[in-house]
Amino acid sequence: MNAVDNGADEIDMVINIGKAKEHDFDYIGKEILAVRNSCLGKTLKVIIETCYLDEEEIVECSKVASLALANFVKTSTGFGTAGAKASDVKLMKKSISSDMEVKASGGIRTLDEVLEMVEAGATRIGASSGKNIITEYNERKKK
Repeated sequence: MNAVDNGADEIDMVINIGKAKEHDFDYIGKEILAVRNSCLGKTLKVIIETCYLDEEEIVECSKVASLALANFVKTSTGFGTAGAKASDVKLMKKSISSDMEVKASGGIRTLDEVLEMVEAGATRIGASSGKNIITEYNERKKK
């Protein structure tokens, strides 16, 4: 894999949304496994773009990512119609192995949203508003 060959330690991939909507989870699992096999030893995050999926599809995509030995399932690229939701994070967390993690990403702009995602089971947060979130955290800490 070009990215790994050039020093990448973490790889993000987006599942095939069309195949998820067709419920072809076998295809998705094979695709994830192919990426996993090309970046062994590196962190693999599988983005499932929850905004386009129903609950069953979120659960099944999370399960196949877990079976394919991905390190993370991730809610969003941030370019879909919606970002992370705590309810989706909870579904994802319940559907994966205990050694796998959830990254909540997309639309997280406040400290309260970060805390909600962590409470739901996220261990990583993707947010373009990081500076504002840290400022909000430091202001609360002073009180």
